[in-house]
Amino acid sequence: MLIFLITVSVKAQSKSEIDSLKNIISTLTAKDVLVANYLNTFDTLDYTIFSGQQWARFHESHARDIKVYWPDGHITVGLAKHLEDMKAMFVYAPDTRIKQHLIKFGVGNQTAVTGVMEGTFTKPMPIGNGKFIQPTGKKYKLPMATIGIWKDGVMIEEHLFWDNQTFMSQMGIGK
Repeated sequence: MLIFLITVSVKAQSKSEIDSLKNIISTLTAKDVLVANYLNTFDTLDYTIFSGQQWARFHESHARDIKVYWPDGHITVGLAKHLEDMKAMFVYAPDTRIKQHLIKFGVGNQTAVTGVMEGTFTKPMPIGNGKFIQPTGKKYKLPMATIGIWKDGVMIEEHLFWDNQTFMSQMGIGK
């Protein structure tokens, strides 16, 4: 009896209703694939490109006019400036790396990942005017998160989050 009712119910659906549902499923599937691609790009960015200092590959995930929101509140615009800032992190901690994303998800053109950024303060840290903070040899390991807004396969906005006080304290220079 149940099989008969299901058959009658399905037959009662108009072709246009079925086509509409197929289109919805197709659209949702395409969006899931797009988000999965963005998240895979994020993995490559952090695990390989950032951690391996492969700066020439940053364009694979970042727009030329990327807008970056930093944990301390300042904002930069442009891939060249973003690369300059990224490279500066490696001056005092050449082993800086992100090797895991604990949580990652997205919807539409937005993605979010959390991870762990770690490294060791082994080289002098430039602080301006020819002055440096001498290395402590201390390791840091702190949670981080990045929210990305994507267009045409690359991020057009990147929102970076980590606790700078914890970062400095773990390196032995925070108060």
